[in-house]
Formats: sequence, structure tokens, C-alpha cells
Amino acid sequence: MSADIAMKVLLIDDHPLILTALQNVIQGIGTHVSVVGVAGARAARETLLADPTFDLVLLDLRLGDADGFELLVELRATYPAVPVVVVSASDRSADVIRAIDLGAMGFVPKRASNETLQEALHVVMQGGIYVPQMAMSETSDEAPAGGEGAVHPPHPQGGAPVAPRTALATFKLTPRQTDVLGLLLRGQSNKLIARELNLSVETVKDHVAAVLRSLGVNSRTQAVLAVSQMSSQGGITPWPPRASP
Repeated sequence: MSADIAMKVLLIDDHPLILTALQNVIQGIGTHVSVVGVAGARAARETLLADPTFDLVLLDLRLGDADGFELLVELRATYPAVPVVVVSASDRSADVIRAIDLGAMGFVPKRASNETLQEALHVVMQGGIYVPQMAMSETSDEAPAGGEGAVHPPHPQGGAPVAPRTALATFKLTPRQTDVLGLLLRGQSNKLIARELNLSVETVKDHVAAVLRSLGVNSRTQAVLAVSQMSSQGGITPWPPRASP
């Protein structure tokens, strides 16, 4: 990440040592990075209410005064323009999937290296999604492929990756399907994708369904995770959609 980047980060973690360590790592990114650390949900709400101009929120899932997943939902609803990255002691596939499905733009296990955390923040601040490398398997209890979709629970034994670590070109997506996938990876709903690409919502649903079939997955969240497996570091760097003809 560039040392010249200007970024204001809110850390939410109720463990003082972890909070201090994360502050030091993030402040080490550059001289223009400021970090505010709070120990719980109540303090986070008060901080954001007083100053909603944060560029990024890092959230621990285990807080003393709130459920981390519930706070994630609240933050995404109240401050939709502020990306949230989960930094958790857990690296369970179920937690990763649930966090991404609820709107997190990244998930970094606390056991990850400082360099991995910095790379994850770089990906997210560029508009991408970061998830760790993980093994997933498919199940059948999914919403229809073209819809907004629920998430896949992980295979209890870990399973196999949802997609091989190969280039997207091997999936032979059409240019329009590639556009749709790019916006889907940014967390855009079908309605927003339709608006961005000047398409009908029904047409977008058809494209989403085709993309999911090509990737061999059944949900939008698994598409995010599948594409992440194609990166050696797990991050998804977004690409801009083509201009509409």
C-alpha cells in the first residue's frame, strides 16, 4: 500500500493487546494514516455518530457488548459507504462466508501476517474484496441462482475449492457477463448492476445465473469466494465494467 495514502480507520476490538497491535500495524502503512481504536459496539456507535467520515472499519467478531455479526449488519445499513473488514481470531469457513454475505468487504484471520493485513486493506480500499484462501464445497440448499442468494455452509470436512485457481478467461464468460461479475464482486445488487449497465433487472438476473453456472457455484457469495481462490493471496481486485455500447 502506498505510504502517501490518506486514510482514517476505526478499529473495533475489545482485547487491548490486539487493539494496540493492529493500531501499530495500520499506522505503519504511512504517515497519512490515522487510526482510532475502540473496545466495543457502544463506543463504535458513539465514535461514528460524532465523526462519520472514516474510510474503513476493522471489526472483531467477538465483542463483550455485542455480537460482531449483528454489529456488521448495523454498520453496513447505517454507513453503507464505509467498507468493513472483519479481523477475527476465527478462520472458519462458515464465519468467512457469513461475514461476506452480510456485507463485509474483507476477512483477515488474526493469525495472518502484517503484510497480509496490509495487502487486504489495499485490496479493499481499491474497491475489491479480500478473503483468505479456504476450502469450500457445494451444497444444494441455495436460493435460485439468479437471485440475491443465501450462502453455502462449508463442508464439515473442509471439502474442495469451489473453483480451481485458474484465470477467469478459462470460464469463457461473455464480455457482458464479465461486466456483471465485476459489479457482483463489488457487492452490487441486481438493481444497482442493472442501473450501472443500463439493463433490465430480469436481464441482469439471467446474466448472474449464467455467471454462477460458469463458476460452478450456486450463490453470489460463493462466486466471491470462488474468484478469490484464483489469487495467490486470496484478494479480489476489481476491474471496471466496460462502457455500455
